[in-house]
Amino acid sequence: MMDALLNAGQRLADALTAENAALHSLDLSGAVPLARAKQQATEAFAAAWTATARTGLSADRAVKSSTVELTRRLQSLTEENRRLLERALAIQAQVIESIAGATLPRAGNGGYGAGGRLHAPRLPPAFALANRA
Repeated sequence: MMDALLNAGQRLADALTAENAALHSLDLSGAVPLARAKQQATEAFAAAWTATARTGLSADRAVKSSTVELTRRLQSLTEENRRLLERALAIQAQVIESIAGATLPRAGNGGYGAGGRLHAPRLPPAFALANRA
């Protein structure tokens, strides 16, 4: 049972390592399919953890050393994954804001037109609301 847990943990560590490498290089299109593998590895690890906990097995000293090492590795990889995902989301938000800002008409300054003359600033259309009770 402990072997299944260690194997599932190693699979999760491998998935996190692959996704972290893609995120580190900002290969977001490459990171997308790796997220699915990470999710599957996470589910397998959780199932192996639950099964091991139900049986109440404890690890012998050799296996315990491996589990401690794997736990530390998973914690480190998970922290790095969170940091890289936050960075990727922030960059994506900046790109979206830049695109949105470039497509919206500018308020206030009308900009330059033909002959180098300034355009009149765009004013919002008039709006009236009447409410009779």
